[in-house]
Amino acid sequence: MNKDIIFLSPVCTHNIWGGTRLNREFGYPIEGDDIGECWGISAHPNGDGTVASGAYKGMKLSELWEKHPELFGNTGMDRFPLLIKIIDAKDDLSIQVHPDDDYAMRVEGEPGKTEMWYIMDAAPGAALYYGLNRAVSKEEFAKRIQEQTLTEILNRVEVKPGELYFIPSGTLHAIGAGILLAEIQQNSNTTYRVYDYGRRGADGKLRPLHIEKALDVTNLS
Repeated sequence: MNKDIIFLSPVCTHNIWGGTRLNREFGYPIEGDDIGECWGISAHPNGDGTVASGAYKGMKLSELWEKHPELFGNTGMDRFPLLIKIIDAKDDLSIQVHPDDDYAMRVEGEPGKTEMWYIMDAAPGAALYYGLNRAVSKEEFAKRIQEQTLTEILNRVEVKPGELYFIPSGTLHAIGAGILLAEIQQNSNTTYRVYDYGRRGADGKLRPLHIEKALDVTNLS
């Protein structure tokens, strides 16, 4: 078995809330002032990393996982289990929630998403939303989404570099402006957007929300 360290060429993404740090400070070869994510280790169909050098140069990580399971310990799992990113939030991300595995596999055909954030850097006063500050009924949750008062029942947490946050599936959350973090998550790209500050995409239309699915999966206790 080849025991060389495997380096991947990452996949970077343009996002409405993204900035310039991933290019400017990390040197990732993507231009623009809206670069939000670097999928550094990913075998997801929406961003499949490519082996950069060595015996497996040019292979996608998903292909390497399938053809050389011995490199990963012959786990028997049907897909690479993790997706590891760096996220640069120049602006606030939407308030969102992720489903658990059972719901996501049934509805979306891929695993759910539980994730962890490591705060790499944060501007003074930068904060994230993390879970509810009290239990609410499904009816109140739906009403607050409609009335755009959802942030009133969320925990707002100021962050500092070096902190860790664990976000189980079903937890409402949002990364705030001025935060640079590393995210370790399940290999999934399923996100249900609940509130987006009325922002419009490149086509001039409001970005879609996923209210009904969010109502299904959010932990309201």
